[in-house]
Amino acid sequence: MSLVRSVFFSTPLIVLSTIVMGTLSLIDSFFDRTGKSQHQLARAWARMLLAVCFIRVRVEGLEKLDPRGAYVFVANHGSFMDIPALLASLPQQFRFFAKTGLFRIPFLGTHLRRAGHLPVDRSSPRASLKSMQEAARIINGRGISVLNFPEGGRSAAGLREFKEGPAYIAIKAGVPVVPVAIVGMRDLLPMGSIHLRSGRVVLRVGDPIDTRGLGTSDRMELTGRLYREVSQLLAEGRETAPDPKWVPRSRL
Repeated sequence: MSLVRSVFFSTPLIVLSTIVMGTLSLIDSFFDRTGKSQHQLARAWARMLLAVCFIRVRVEGLEKLDPRGAYVFVANHGSFMDIPALLASLPQQFRFFAKTGLFRIPFLGTHLRRAGHLPVDRSSPRASLKSMQEAARIINGRGISVLNFPEGGRSAAGLREFKEGPAYIAIKAGVPVVPVAIVGMRDLLPMGSIHLRSGRVVLRVGDPIDTRGLGTSDRMELTGRLYREVSQLLAEGRETAPDPKWVPRSRL
C-alpha cells in the first residue's frame, strides 16, 4: 500500500507542486531581487511536499536561535527530502549551495540564480573558494544565513568526513555556526530509492558555536568539532526518535 501510494499519489503531487511553485517563484523573482519572498514560496513548497508524503517533522532546539540572527547551518545529508525538512522547519532566511550542473538546467538554473543560491564546483578549488567568499559576503551584507551539507553530498550510511567549507565561511563572516541533525529521513527515502515512505522525522538544532576571535587557520579544528556535534545529535536523536514507519491512520 505504501509503494502504491508513493507512485500514484505522492510522486505526481510532488511533480505538480514543484512545477506550480517553481513557476510562481520564477515570476516573483522579477519583482523581488532579494530572494526573500522566493524563500517564503520555497518554504510553502517544502511543507506541501512533506504533507503529500505524509512525513511529519518534529523540531527540537529552535529556542537556541535568534530569529533575527544570521548563521551558517551545518547538517547531515542522507536523503533528497532533507532540504524540504530544513526549509519547512528553520525560521531563518537562508541560501544553500548546489552543484554547478544544476545551474545549467533550463528553468531550474534560472530559479536557483534568481533566488540567490550559490553554485559550487567541487572540481575547482579556486571556484569553490570564490563561492565560499561570496557566501560570507551575503551573510555580512544582507544578514542572510547559509545552509551547507559538509559531507559534500548525500551519504548512503553513517556520517562521512566533513569538508572545511562551512567552518571557513562562518569564520570569514564572523557569525555562529550551528550543527543540525536530521534523524530518520534516510529511512523514509534512502539513496537510489523512489519509494517515499510515510513517517516521522526529528530535526535537532544544536548549540550555536561562536566564531568570534577565530582565524581561518582554525577551520580544521572547528570542522572536527562540528562533526562531533552532529554525530552526537544524531546518536541522541535515534534514542528518542519515534518509529519512522508510523503512518497517519486517517489518511490511508
